[in-house]
Amino acid sequence: MKYMESKSKHRIVRRLKILEGQIRGLQEMVEKDTYCINVITQTSAVKQGLSNVEDLLLGNHLESCILRQVKSGQTHKATEEILKVYKLKRK
Repeated sequence: MKYMESKSKHRIVRRLKILEGQIRGLQEMVEKDTYCINVITQTSAVKQGLSNVEDLLLGNHLESCILRQVKSGQTHKATEEILKVYKLKRK
């Protein structure tokens, strides 16, 4: 079963690669003893980037997996998954 269409997968992988580069940049900033506020600014950008990836994943999940579950009559399972993701997203 395919969980993600290739367009969504491509966008998510692209964003994760960008985040990977940002994390490496953060490591270099710490190793070079960069001013703390500059490092914190970058960590904030990484957190926002991860949040954006979560949003893409959630949108994909709702449009594909959850929709399939509802169409096949698995509404209880779909509801449980929506609530689980909602609780995770609030943390």
